[in-house]
Amino acid sequence: MIRIAICDDQPDDLQRLVAQADRYFSHQGIDAEVTGFADAAPLLGAMATKNFHLYLLDIVMPMVSGLELGQEIRRLDREAQIVYTTTEPQFALRAYAVQPLAYLVKPVVETQLFDTLALAVAKADVDDERTFAVKTADGLRVIRLADIACCEYHKHAAVFDLRGGEKITSRSFRESFADYCAPALHEPRFVQCHAAFVVNMRHVERFGKDSFTLCSGKVVPIAEKRYAAVRDAYLDYLVARP
Repeated sequence: MIRIAICDDQPDDLQRLVAQADRYFSHQGIDAEVTGFADAAPLLGAMATKNFHLYLLDIVMPMVSGLELGQEIRRLDREAQIVYTTTEPQFALRAYAVQPLAYLVKPVVETQLFDTLALAVAKADVDDERTFAVKTADGLRVIRLADIACCEYHKHAAVFDLRGGEKITSRSFRESFADYCAPALHEPRFVQCHAAFVVNMRHVERFGKDSFTLCSGKVVPIAEKRYAAVRDAYLDYLVARP
C-alpha cells in the first residue's frame, strides 16, 4: 500500500486534493491510503508511528509553513517524496532545498497532479512492509523493518530503537548478533557498523569518521576495522536511493 499525506490549511483546497488523489488511485487500481491534515502538528504527530511515501504540502500556512514542514520531513525521512502546492510561485527556489519531486501552482490542474502521482508511485518504496519478529518478555512483537532506526546488542539481547522513540528489547538469544539480525542485514538499507550495532541507513542524518548520527540524535559508533566497508555501503545506499 502507498500512503499519501496532504497538508493544507485551506479546507476547500484540502478536500479537493484528497478527492483528486483518491480518484487517481481508484482509477489506476492502486491500493492507497490518502490522509488529509489541516496543519503541520497532526501530520508530524502521525509520522511518529506511520511513514508516508508521498507528502503534498501547501507552502503558505500559519504557524509552521510548508517549507519548514518539508525540512522537518526531510530530516526524519530521506526517501519520502515531497510535492509543494501553492498560489505563490516565488517560493519555488526556496522549496527546492528539500529536493521536492514537483512544485504545483494552485489551482492544481488535475492532469498535472495525476502525472505527479504516477511519478511518485514509480519512485516510492512500496515494498517496505517487510517485518521482523521479536520475542520479548511480553510476547511476540512483529515490527516493520522500515521502522527500525538501529539495533544494539546488549547483555545477550537485542534492543531496537524504532521511529517515534519506542524501544523494544528482545529475550536473550544464543546465536551471534549478526545471525540474529540477518533478516534486516539482507536488506541494502541496513549495515552492521559495529560488533554491537546494526543501523538502518534510511534513518541516518550524518555520517562521521567514527559514528553515525541518526535523525533522532542518537550517535552510533562505527568500528575502526569496519569503517571502509561501512563507508562503501553507505555511499552505495545513497547512490541507489530513489
